[in-house]
Amino acid sequence: MVAVLRGAASLGLKKLRVGMIPADGVGREVLPAAQRILEALGPSIPKPEFTHLDAGWEYFTRHGVALPEETADALQNDCDCALFGAVGSPTHRVTGYSSPIVALRKKLSLYANVRPVHSIEGLDPRPVDMVIVRENTECLYIKQETSSHSEENGREARATRLITERASKQIGRMAFRIALSRAKPDHPASLTIVHKSNVLQLTDGLFRECVRSVMKENEEWSDGSKIAVGEQIVDSMVYRMFREPEAFDVVVAPNLYGDILSDAAAALVGSLGLVPSVNAGDTFVMGEPVHGTAPDIAGLGIVNPIAAIRSAGLMLHHLGYIEPAQKVEDAVVSVLKEGVRTRDLGGNASTEEVVAAIEKRL
Repeated sequence: MVAVLRGAASLGLKKLRVGMIPADGVGREVLPAAQRILEALGPSIPKPEFTHLDAGWEYFTRHGVALPEETADALQNDCDCALFGAVGSPTHRVTGYSSPIVALRKKLSLYANVRPVHSIEGLDPRPVDMVIVRENTECLYIKQETSSHSEENGREARATRLITERASKQIGRMAFRIALSRAKPDHPASLTIVHKSNVLQLTDGLFRECVRSVMKENEEWSDGSKIAVGEQIVDSMVYRMFREPEAFDVVVAPNLYGDILSDAAAALVGSLGLVPSVNAGDTFVMGEPVHGTAPDIAGLGIVNPIAAIRSAGLMLHHLGYIEPAQKVEDAVVSVLKEGVRTRDLGGNASTEEVVAAIEKRL
């Protein structure tokens, strides 16, 4: 799947303390589904102990804060890992509000968003098997914006984009580790660096240069027999990704490009409701489905829970519980092949029916 980042499995934990942050919309439906699947794994993982925590837009509207200190403190001090549901954000400026998921990525040093996107044999006509590794803390997402007025242009708005050597090398190392884990004896993995340095020569140029520079830190990364390194300008990357997705293996990108590419890539395999992700650092990992709050179907019992369930499996994988993570993936694939699918996949199964079918196979 992807590289193991933290060897919790080697620590002999008697229980696995999981922070649960459902947040907004369908997050309150898909996180209980993921919890049930973790519980269904039985003794193959340490007994999960769930701590339910608050955050999100709806919490902000009631309490004036989107990420309570208690939630951040609990994750840092009382949890081994976490699952995040979905967060709503207003499209206009609201004084005092900022996204709690962005804040958590910074507080917990979750510098990488890792999103595997792969098709299911027999269901999808095109072979897709890629991992998008997105830098998670910088770029335009530092949210430093200003507005002003000029006689020439009228109202003006500016956003600061930050790319640093430290963060670019950090995400580069993550991407190379993941690529190395996917290399085969008879076929090297490929790593594609996405940028727009033909226009943004300083910021994207720095990102490109730093990711390439980490090749020299490890002989297995640099000799070319295990990892073939290439580049794509971001607009041509989008074109090629839809035209020939089989050409890509591991893709590494700055925050904004990675966000757009990973959401778009979900269309290649049928639905955002299928695609998992983890926000990962060197000492903590937080699973997060990528589908958003889906307010139009929240509370109807028809949301696809598979992205959340797969995110829980991906979280286990990053913690070192490889076999239980694979059991989750195998159960999901089996259920999909048997035709138990929610409406976004052309089926008519309810959330409960999908969860129960996966539970049964575990």
